[in-house]
Amino acid sequence: MKLSEVVWAWRRRRWLRWLLSAVGISCTACAVAWTLLPVVAFDNPISTALLARDGQLLGASIAADGQWRFGEPDSVPRKFRVALTLFEDRRFEHHVGVDPTALGRAIWQNLKARDVVSGGSTITMQVARMACGNRPRTVVQKLWEIALALKLDQACSKEKILRMWAGHAPFGGNVVGLEAASWRYFGCHPHSLSWAQAATLAVLPNAPALIHPGRNREKLLTKRDRLLDRLHDEGHLDSLSCSLAKRESLPDRPCPLPQLTPHLLARYGPASAQKWEQQGGLGLVHTAVDAHVQVQATEVVSRHIEQLRGNGIHNAAALIIAIDSGDIVGYVGNHFDPADNEHAAWVDIIRAPRSTGSILKPLLYASMLESGEILPAQLVPDIPTRIGGFAPVNHSGTYDGAVPAREVLARSLNVPAVWMLHAHGTYHFIDRLRKLGITTLTRPPDQYGLALILGGSEATLWDVVNVYASLARCVNLNDTSGNLCLSPGVCFATLEAMTDASRPGAKHQWRQFTSSEHIAWKTGTSQGYRDAWAIGVTPRYAVGVWVGNATGEGRPGLTGHQAAAPILFELFDLLDGCGWFIEPCEDMAALEVCKHSGMRCGRDCVATETLRVPLSAYPGQTCSYCRLVHCDANRTWRVHADCASISDMVALPWFALPSVIETYYRRVNPDYRPLPPFRSDCQDCIDEPFEPAMACIYPPDGGMVYVPTELDGKVGRVVFEAIHHRPSARVFWHLDDAYCGCTQETHQIELSPTAGEHLLTLVDDAGAEIRRSFGVLAGDAH
Repeated sequence: MKLSEVVWAWRRRRWLRWLLSAVGISCTACAVAWTLLPVVAFDNPISTALLARDGQLLGASIAADGQWRFGEPDSVPRKFRVALTLFEDRRFEHHVGVDPTALGRAIWQNLKARDVVSGGSTITMQVARMACGNRPRTVVQKLWEIALALKLDQACSKEKILRMWAGHAPFGGNVVGLEAASWRYFGCHPHSLSWAQAATLAVLPNAPALIHPGRNREKLLTKRDRLLDRLHDEGHLDSLSCSLAKRESLPDRPCPLPQLTPHLLARYGPASAQKWEQQGGLGLVHTAVDAHVQVQATEVVSRHIEQLRGNGIHNAAALIIAIDSGDIVGYVGNHFDPADNEHAAWVDIIRAPRSTGSILKPLLYASMLESGEILPAQLVPDIPTRIGGFAPVNHSGTYDGAVPAREVLARSLNVPAVWMLHAHGTYHFIDRLRKLGITTLTRPPDQYGLALILGGSEATLWDVVNVYASLARCVNLNDTSGNLCLSPGVCFATLEAMTDASRPGAKHQWRQFTSSEHIAWKTGTSQGYRDAWAIGVTPRYAVGVWVGNATGEGRPGLTGHQAAAPILFELFDLLDGCGWFIEPCEDMAALEVCKHSGMRCGRDCVATETLRVPLSAYPGQTCSYCRLVHCDANRTWRVHADCASISDMVALPWFALPSVIETYYRRVNPDYRPLPPFRSDCQDCIDEPFEPAMACIYPPDGGMVYVPTELDGKVGRVVFEAIHHRPSARVFWHLDDAYCGCTQETHQIELSPTAGEHLLTLVDDAGAEIRRSFGVLAGDAH
């Protein structure tokens, strides 16, 4: 081999090595570049848009940059997808992000016209362009978009690319994305678009600044109709459908977005403008709100507030929750009037802590049943009461002596409820409320005291309705796991006690709000008539209503059953009816109870009945009001062994209440039989172990008495009262050891004690004595 040939061969091999190296380096660089090439993504701020259960728009907030941008839809409607791909990129399903045929045609058209008349961009390239911020069209930019499109097509599905386009394409003005455009221009969900509407939105992003709806309508109409003809030619529309679609008018101007749930929308918004700029909105938020119920519930609340405004009541809220799912069906955060800047229309009352009034009484009843401390029909004292420095009174200002525990709920009696809480314990009850879901009880229990059950605490409508919904859910699911901290039997008994059927009749005017639906319900009124509540429960729904003023201003007549209950029952009329709860038989038991006291039947009970009670309350306390009473043979007088022979005695079972309770109980229960008096020869040696024969009703021991000053400057008079089992007994009254007088039959006396501390002493004709210490606050008659 010649030297020249050797040199040539060597040089050729070296050239090949360089070529192979260059190719390798280029391939490596391309692979690295491809790997490092980003997949386009969007970081534009988006709006928050709430959708109802059926997809209807409930409300939306504008994005931080002033655009109506709802983000990427869950899916692209078929009509819009067909119209878009036919107009923008007919080979979208088959190319790899770039359409060489379209690019070649665009280059030829641009060269021929010596201007940019066609871009040749695919939908994928348009997504890349939008993600880059729609930069000026240059060759370098176009090459960059091609690379990004190739990468995007390789990384994402065609469906995902379409959703990205539909979420970020400009539709004119400040409307961005298919969802926002559909609601702004046509007032409907994208999946409800007609062919004409879908074609209009498909051509609009091609030049949104030039052919915005409302301007250049002829150009927009021409483009839309041309696309409809192409849809007809491709077989997507028949001739009649195409002709009818062309007759549809274009939108005149953007539609105002609905504001059906402004307060619920605000819950999904940022806590501050700074947070909004950092995090943006949430895009499309799917809720379980029933749009039809929401519209009607808002109308009901607004109509009632219009009527209540004459009394200076300006705010109301309502919450409707589905029992089984816990979904929010209706959310009226407040009576909403955008033009009302004086009455806090923007305040979401549902989440605002308000005084509870009596709305927690059923939960106390349930807690005592769960702890086995009471039975549904058990009598609870309803008498003038003072515990420590707390002296509750009933709304009516009257007392019944004793009422069944379940009737305490039906009539919302304050004094028996305080007795129940005193027996149950404030610490125990607050612990139970916290476990049930009341989140506003943040203070130590001793700061609430017994006033807790009468509105001495705050709760939100959200917490309260959810707690009552959980009671119903426990019964529906028959959940015995204890997750609720109440058993199904207790929940069932509590709801039964809340039904209208177990409430008094016209005397207490509860039936004027009856509904055709069987509903467990409770009202509440806070101190000073500031908050009116009404809560109702069925096996399917829990509904809560609050009425009042967001400022806390009280108004006369602002009570639960006058202001809130009518709204409650109108809301239930909007909902699907259903039957009543099925009794959780395995968590209930039959118990024989005293027909008079409601306690577990004792051996001396006069009459008994069998009731179904929760297992946790079984068997309950034995009746302490029924006992054997010894009478003479004629059963007219009471006797005892010291004044009559045993053979002449008759032992009778008798329902006898303590003296103070009996005094008030007899007034509303005329069939009550008081104990017969002792025979005259037996009174000198009475040994009555049951209770003292005499009791002082007023003043309370250790209490304060207000004595006004009369117009003439003299100290006014106050009526003190006592009772005695013997109608003929005489009672001698002494004030600070000074004799004041004697009473018989009706033991009332008017006295004029001066300001300061005093001691009242009562002595009957048998020598029994009662002492009461009390203080006097003197006041001006003016």
